[in-house]
Amino acid sequence: MVNVTLPPALLPLFPGCPGRHSVRAASVGEAIEALDAAWPGLRDRLCESPDRLRRHIRAFVDGEPAGLATALPEGAELFLMTAISGG
Repeated sequence: MVNVTLPPALLPLFPGCPGRHSVRAASVGEAIEALDAAWPGLRDRLCESPDRLRRHIRAFVDGEPAGLATALPEGAELFLMTAISGG
């Protein structure tokens, strides 16, 4: 199992979706697929294509930057965050 923390900005779009989940997944992409199975449409909010996160979403596995293909060891912490931008 891995622990996934979602961006708070997504939670109001998926009623009943908690901000933290435990899922079985071998990669970041598989974790997102598992969440999408429970809350359809969540993947579309996080990914812009089958192999890329949206440009305003960042993933970190155990504190290190990650992509959809990044492996998730047992007990890993996956944080999905919205990027902050400004001018």
